[in-house]
Amino acid sequence: MSLAENVQLAGREIEATYEVVVIGGGLAGVCAAISAARHGCKTALVHDRPVLGGNSSSEIRVAPGGANNGGAWARETGIIEELQIEERVRNHDLFRNGLINSQWDLVLYERVRAEENLTLYLNTLAKGVEMAGPGRIAAVFGFQAGTERTLKLQADYFIDCTGDGTIGAAAGAEFRLGREARREFNESLAPEEADNLTQGSSLLFRARDVGRPVPFTPPPWAEDYPTEESLYHRHHSPYNRREYAGYWWIEVGAPFDTIDQNEEICAEALRHLLGVWDHIKNHGEHGAENLALDWIGMLPGKRESRRLIGDYILTEHDVRQNQPFPDRVAYGGWFIDLHTMGGILAQDQPPEALSGNPDLSDQLRIQPYSIPLRCLYSRNIENLFMAGRDISVTHVALGTTRLMLTCAVLGQAVGTAASLCLKYRVTPRTLAQEQVAQLQQTLLKDDCFILNLPNQDPADLAPRATVSATSSAPLMLEPSGGSSSLERYRAQIFPVTAERLETLSLHLESSLDREAEVKVELLPATDIWSFNESRSEPPLTATATVPAGYKGWVDFHLGAATERRLYQVNVYGCAGLAWTQTKPVPGVAAASRKPAWQRWASEKAMYALRPYPPAAPFGPENLISGVARPEKWTNLWMSDPAAKLPQAVTLDFREEVTFDTVYLTFDTFLHLDFDHFPPLYRIPECGRDYALQVWEAGGWKTVVEVEGNYQRRRVHRFAPVTARQLRLEVRATNGDPSARVYEIRVYREGDQ
Repeated sequence: MSLAENVQLAGREIEATYEVVVIGGGLAGVCAAISAARHGCKTALVHDRPVLGGNSSSEIRVAPGGANNGGAWARETGIIEELQIEERVRNHDLFRNGLINSQWDLVLYERVRAEENLTLYLNTLAKGVEMAGPGRIAAVFGFQAGTERTLKLQADYFIDCTGDGTIGAAAGAEFRLGREARREFNESLAPEEADNLTQGSSLLFRARDVGRPVPFTPPPWAEDYPTEESLYHRHHSPYNRREYAGYWWIEVGAPFDTIDQNEEICAEALRHLLGVWDHIKNHGEHGAENLALDWIGMLPGKRESRRLIGDYILTEHDVRQNQPFPDRVAYGGWFIDLHTMGGILAQDQPPEALSGNPDLSDQLRIQPYSIPLRCLYSRNIENLFMAGRDISVTHVALGTTRLMLTCAVLGQAVGTAASLCLKYRVTPRTLAQEQVAQLQQTLLKDDCFILNLPNQDPADLAPRATVSATSSAPLMLEPSGGSSSLERYRAQIFPVTAERLETLSLHLESSLDREAEVKVELLPATDIWSFNESRSEPPLTATATVPAGYKGWVDFHLGAATERRLYQVNVYGCAGLAWTQTKPVPGVAAASRKPAWQRWASEKAMYALRPYPPAAPFGPENLISGVARPEKWTNLWMSDPAAKLPQAVTLDFREEVTFDTVYLTFDTFLHLDFDHFPPLYRIPECGRDYALQVWEAGGWKTVVEVEGNYQRRRVHRFAPVTARQLRLEVRATNGDPSARVYEIRVYREGDQ
């Protein structure tokens, strides 16, 4: 007899009908639910915790990461960008592991509650399903703690964002658990034989300086870590002198089952967490005398469990080669991050491969890659989508797709997909085959990014216009302090606009007492991440001598015919020489590699460089390039920083057109993730005060006026106007001297 038979429950039984039900309120679920609701679906979001955010919430406190690990200017946009920008503006604290507080929970809660089509069910464990047939879900069942309500939520489409694939498993969806054998997909990082082992779950903590010595006596059951060697390759420095927080490597996995033994994992991880704190407080010199534990995670942050199987299984080869899937709807870029089986239980091994051997960067780091829609719906349950770490990937590919910012854009993709399935009354499979172009263009319009796929929306009036600006910035990569040694090879991708490149000047430093030679190679680049692409043509080379003790510009004479495109310069020097750093500029990207490596690895620093003739890659034509971030070009209009604000850009449609909606995309410095930004931060590059104006009766008429903006994407709707010209006047930014705008879209949407 089933344990559930003849069970009587207290509380009311509630039935409700929706068009889309999202189960799981992590970042994937939040973005899926908001997206579906914004596209007109009557949506429910069901979450088993009191706060949203999943692993990033104040209950677990893992800082979200994603594609920026794999390249410059790769941060995820769309709904997740909107949410993270809001968090930084409001929050007095940092957004890092162990430090995340309830301000983030509140931002997520407010944004979900603000959607009129969205109903939120917190503290609701959805576990069971009612089937409409062998391959279709009719309803999910849940129990809401506190209210004692039993819920039956019916819908046309369901989105499993539980992480564990709970709803899919209950419905009979095909899934995998554990590691595939190497021979199945010929994955170099897979084990020889398949098994059911998974990456572990982590507990984080936070400690604060209380201004006087505080003793710590561990409980007798805490693990003992008496020496530095006992925490093998487990870095445990503080964030600053007054605070410890972390660590992701306090992780427990195999041999435990991450679903069935979640409670045992929590208890075991807590035992090790307190042992780590005992080590920091009582063993060695850690400067922690005045620190006291302020918060301890009691909810494990999971990395891996079930993976629901779709029409395609993403593999190691796909993420390495960046397959250009025709149904691509999202992207990732984190390195292939496969943690040591057992986590901290494997005390004689590093917690993950790169921690023990940085040279494995050559094998594990990748550039941004695409994820197809076929990985985001169930192969055998016709109305089930999934987003998050339970999507259709191998164990090896999960090492990169499981990052929370990647999960967030997957969520927005499936939330939007569900709305189109509802509109056309089709299955996810049919959508992937027949309407995927509309899905892709809708995602782009909503400020998502899809690799190598520009705006092709025929309803957008902006591409038919000619564009002019009051000023445009030249490419300026001047020294800004700091330098990087040329003992490691360096490379930089940068834009060129001249028909010839006569010289390339690098700002170099020498600490040597002798002259030293530096060699450069110049090659065309496909995009800002293509450092490792195969090229049939040999590079153009040049050499120059750096005098002893010199610091300044060094000219490399190239005399090369060039095009308006991106180029890559590879720089080969030696120990004692360094390349001076510069302020990061959109459309420029850097990488480095050790001489023994075969591949370049992306890095955040950028370097001082002057092409001659100078480049002018930030013209107003970029506003209608169809891409709202650097990719194959800068795709950014930037006004000349030497010219005072306000600065303006004008779209001339060459005839009168009628429109009532304008989409604006500002620059929010996509080069860094939000854990790099300080508290209460408004991104300086973002336009703050601006106006939209139309030319009418011989003068400019203002139709929209904004003060105090800090968001990247703004959509302005107004009464229809008929005009030949539209002008955006940027009157002030949040601190940068230039107006910076990636995209303007113009629509007549009132008739839709």
